[in-house]
Amino acid sequence: MDDELPGSVLFCCDHNAVRSPMAEGIMKKLYGTGTYVQSAGVTNDMEIDGFSIAVCQELDVELSRHRSRSFDEMENWGDDLGSFDLVIALSPASQRRALDLTRFYHLKVEYWPILDPTGLGEGREAKLASYRQARDQIMERLINRFGPPTEII
Repeated sequence: MDDELPGSVLFCCDHNAVRSPMAEGIMKKLYGTGTYVQSAGVTNDMEIDGFSIAVCQELDVELSRHRSRSFDEMENWGDDLGSFDLVIALSPASQRRALDLTRFYHLKVEYWPILDPTGLGEGREAKLASYRQARDQIMERLINRFGPPTEII
């Protein structure tokens, strides 16, 4: 555990539609606004996933206004990817992309293998259970990495 919260964190996954938006929203909820938190995907070809919205709403984490974006879009919009203190990759593809960025920027990259709940489960309740499992993995990793929440959840 590293109790020191970084100044800025970028979460990334494949599409910025499921895991990385959940991680972004949950970190903001657990640790407040002291850390600048964003998320991105390797690609931006999907909108925020409704099941992600639903399971995060159970924790009073609002994701419905999230707009998916890719690494390339962040750079095109003027975001300085090199300004993040920590990049946390939640999928193998995003880990590769984040490590590619270390050729150009001095970035600390961590890989957290979080379950991809898309396509799992038959029926709404089984799908929600898979998304809750991914959400809970993210919460556990956040608390193990950054310590007890500083905000009330």
